[in-house]
Amino acid sequence: MDRKFNGALFGLAAFAAWGLLPAYWKQLQAVNPFEILCHRIVWSCIFLLGIISYQKRWDELKTILRNPSALKGLVLSGILIGFNWFIYIWAVNSGRVVETSLGYYMNPMLNVIMGFFLLGERFSRLQWVAVFFATAGVTYSLAGYGALPVFALGLAFSFGLYGFSRKKINAAPIPGLFIETLVLIIPALAYIGYRTLAAGSPVFRDTGITLWSIGSGVATSLPLLWFAAAAKRLNLSTLGIIQYLAPSIAFILGVFVYKEPFTRHSLITFGFIWLGVLLYIWESLPRHRR
Repeated sequence: MDRKFNGALFGLAAFAAWGLLPAYWKQLQAVNPFEILCHRIVWSCIFLLGIISYQKRWDELKTILRNPSALKGLVLSGILIGFNWFIYIWAVNSGRVVETSLGYYMNPMLNVIMGFFLLGERFSRLQWVAVFFATAGVTYSLAGYGALPVFALGLAFSFGLYGFSRKKINAAPIPGLFIETLVLIIPALAYIGYRTLAAGSPVFRDTGITLWSIGSGVATSLPLLWFAAAAKRLNLSTLGIIQYLAPSIAFILGVFVYKEPFTRHSLITFGFIWLGVLLYIWESLPRHRR
C-alpha cells in the first residue's frame, strides 16, 4: 500500500506540474516562441545529462547508441516531441491555454483510434461512444466557430504520434528523452546564437528571463522523473485516470486566471469532449479494479 500511495503522489505531482506549465511559459512572453523551444531543448538536455551522470546510467545510454533501429526511432520521436512543445508554447503565449487543455482531453481517445488503425486493437462499445462524442465536439467546433481548433488538434496528434513512436522503441524515459533532445540540440544552439547576436533577444540581457529560460530544462524533465516513478508503482489504468488532472488545471488557469473567453460554443464543444472523457474513465474502471 505504501508503494501505491507513493506512486499516486508521484503521479499527482507529475500531472499537476504539467497542468501548471502554462503559468511557467507566461513568464517568457517577451521571448520568441521558437527561441523558448530551443532553450527548453538545450537546458533539458543538460539537466538530463546531470541526471544520467548522477544515476550512473551510462551503460543504458551506450546500449541505445549501439542500436541503429532505436536511434532512428528516437530521431523521429525527438522531432515529434519538439513539434508538440513548440505548439504548446505558441498556444499558451498566444492566449490559447483553454485550447491546449482541449487537446490533452482529446488525446486518450485519439490513442484509442490510433490503436485501432495502426495496431489492430479492438474498441469496446464505450470506447466507440467516447470517440463519437470527441468527434462530435470537434465537428461542432468547426460548425460553431467556422474553424477547427488547430492548436488542440495539433497537440493531440503530435503527442499521440509521439506516444505511438516511443511505444515501439526499447528505451527508458530518461535516456530516451536525453537522446531526443540531443538530436535537436545543434539547430537549437544555432538559433539561440542567432537570436542572441543578431535579433536582440532579451535572454542573457534580462536576469529574470534568463533564469526562467534556464529553468525550463528542470520544468520539462522533473515531471517526467515523477511520471516514471509513478509508472513503476501504479497500473496504467490508474495513470490513465490521473492524467486528466493536467488539462483540468490548464482549463481552470485559462478561464479563471487568464480570463480567456469561454462562450456558449466553447461550452458545447467541451461538453461533448467531457462526455467522451467520462465514458473513457468509466470504461477504464473495471480494469482498474482488477
